[in-house]
Amino acid sequence: MHANENIILMISLSVALLISPFISNKLKFPISVVEIFLGIILGLFHLVNPHNEYFKLMAEGGFLFLMLLAGMEVNLKDLLKIDKSIFKKAFLFLLILYILSFWSAHVLGYGFIYIIIFALISVGLLLSIQQEIGKTQWLSLAITVGVIGELISILMLTMLSGYVKYGFSKELLINTGVLVAFLGGMSFLFILSRTLFWWYPNLKHSLMPGVDKYHQDIRIAFSLFFIMIAVMIVLKMDAVLGAFIVGVFLKTFFDHNHKLEHKLAPFGFGFLITIFFVYVGSSIDLTSFSMGMIKDILILTSIMIVIRIISAFVFIKELKFKNTVLFGLSLSMPLTLLIATATIAKDYHYISQVQYVELVITSVAEVIIVMFGVKFINKLQFHKKG
Repeated sequence: MHANENIILMISLSVALLISPFISNKLKFPISVVEIFLGIILGLFHLVNPHNEYFKLMAEGGFLFLMLLAGMEVNLKDLLKIDKSIFKKAFLFLLILYILSFWSAHVLGYGFIYIIIFALISVGLLLSIQQEIGKTQWLSLAITVGVIGELISILMLTMLSGYVKYGFSKELLINTGVLVAFLGGMSFLFILSRTLFWWYPNLKHSLMPGVDKYHQDIRIAFSLFFIMIAVMIVLKMDAVLGAFIVGVFLKTFFDHNHKLEHKLAPFGFGFLITIFFVYVGSSIDLTSFSMGMIKDILILTSIMIVIRIISAFVFIKELKFKNTVLFGLSLSMPLTLLIATATIAKDYHYISQVQYVELVITSVAEVIIVMFGVKFINKLQFHKKG
């Protein structure tokens, strides 16, 4: 029976891998949303089992690989070049966002975890918007601010992982101390690497040559990926942060290799990451779905969109009204990080299965609303009277 289950799992995942791009193109939905829906359908017909150990292992690998690619959207050298006024307003935007998140969670009686959830930011799907409408001032600014927000969100996610695992205890303090020491060590390593590559500029080209028949760049990327995960396991820290840091390191110091991300992305989005999103969909138990859950999903989705649009008005001078709304709306799709946060909280029994389902569906609803909302508002024309 176990062997038959694995055979059905392999065939079902193969079908999902094959048909998801066609459905995505036909419906004009982000492929990750399609993969989640396919996971729901496959789960309903018991073609995939989220409790299958092989399925869970592949999904976890896909999630960590997704975090690696998310890190590769962050170039620390580019962040240091950001205009100071924009940098200050970016932090003001994030500060207001977290204040509104705290206020919303407190007023509506949500738990501590929702303060972090409401303020999550991820820039991955912003690139999908850019493909749809092209490069614009507000979208470029959203990507810049989103990168800073994503860095903070990853840090918050790591701290949350320690909190849900240990609670307010001595172990949490030790874990936080290890995290601070680890980040300090990583900062030192980044500075050391920057100095080393400055003194020996040809070193990075030797490590990742332009013409390379042995795919040395891929080998280095995967080596660092697995080494960092091993380090995080030894330190008893969440591997999410480690995978993300490896991505940042590769993007920052090997940005001369423009092909690296394009080599890694097909393996991730064409295989492992697809399995992760199918797994997420299969873990949604629709038998527990109710009208109360629909109400909660609408509330969660509304809060996450509205507080970002309100926070975005710190850029009203630079963007004007319409583009400010578009800016805030575009940052309301923390799909991957929201699912990651919900998964961690569920695994440690900090939230219920019902809350988990609500958060996953909320993450999908946000993507659909934002994608259509951005296209609609972007086409609107505001004419001045007189």
